Amino acid sequence: MAEAAKRCIKRLTDGGVAVDDCVEDVATVMEALFDGQLTAAQTAAFLTALKMRGETPAVVAACAASMQRHAVQCDVGGDCVDIVGTGGDGQDTFNVSTASAIVCAAAGLRVAKHGNRASSSACGSADILEAGMGARLDIGPQAVKRVLAACDFCFLFAQRFHPAMRHVAPVRRELGIRTVFNILGPLSNPTRPRALVVGVYAPALGELVARTFVCQGVARALVVCGQEGLDELSPAGPSDVWEVRDGQIAHSVFAPDVNAGLELHPLTAVKGAGPRENAATLVSLFEGKERAVEDYCALNAGALLYVGGKAESIKEGVALARHAIRSGAAMRTLRAYVAATNEVVPGEDGN
Repeated sequence: MAEAAKRCIKRLTDGGVAVDDCVEDVATVMEALFDGQLTAAQTAAFLTALKMRGETPAVVAACAASMQRHAVQCDVGGDCVDIVGTGGDGQDTFNVSTASAIVCAAAGLRVAKHGNRASSSACGSADILEAGMGARLDIGPQAVKRVLAACDFCFLFAQRFHPAMRHVAPVRRELGIRTVFNILGPLSNPTRPRALVVGVYAPALGELVARTFVCQGVARALVVCGQEGLDELSPAGPSDVWEVRDGQIAHSVFAPDVNAGLELHPLTAVKGAGPRENAATLVSLFEGKERAVEDYCALNAGALLYVGGKAESIKEGVALARHAIRSGAAMRTLRAYVAATNEVVPGEDGN
């Protein structure tokens, strides 16, 4: 396998070879990486070479497929959706994708949220749910399925479902640069959602991720990027949107005030903090006490309700999301989720 890695690195660093001509080599090396067969030096050289040449949709799709094959498989007994950001935008806003996922579950979608602890911000999706709300995260596939059946929302903790990542995590930390793994997380949900909203931190990634979804055969997706470099739909102004539908990609610019009738809010009005502070904001949001955060949440939840088929437009989705919040349905879903995770018996399902 060492020879295969060397061959792939050589081909990637050879300017005369197109990156897409290396897809099979990349897939082979990814399999070896996840099997723990590469040295740290080989892993670092491979990731750096791939970054320097520039990842293509076919290469990213091949990497994501390998990551999913090595994940703990999770059959949740039917279709589900997800909303997630790549992170890395440096804006440190409130955990809107987590809040939006709960709101969408309360509005009738089955949401299997895939996420992790914070890496570049003060509070990740895992942090707000566990440290902030008291949910139990380290649960396996059967428990996740039961939790989803109980409240239409579940959380797949990336560290639990992607154990093979232990082979690359130390190298990523030592490299200290963005690699293909910065965008693989949102593309590697073990439940294989039928529809997704994925936020990216840079417009250049929008087309890449959208085209990767086409390569993966995803039927419906929205890839979004706030024009401030936010990996969500922005509450402060326009966002770029790439809509994937039946193998086609359409780009547009979405303005919350013009396209959804929402008041604009500066990002400072939706700033995040630590897990306990963000959890308090989440509860306050679901109690109807956070206008700016409510608009931010309704906007992004509206996008998922649209792509998930519950609304005919993002604007209609915003109205559905706001009703889920103000009716108390979102709070009930949050409470039911936390309770269901804490009913899982320690040691059950391989936990």
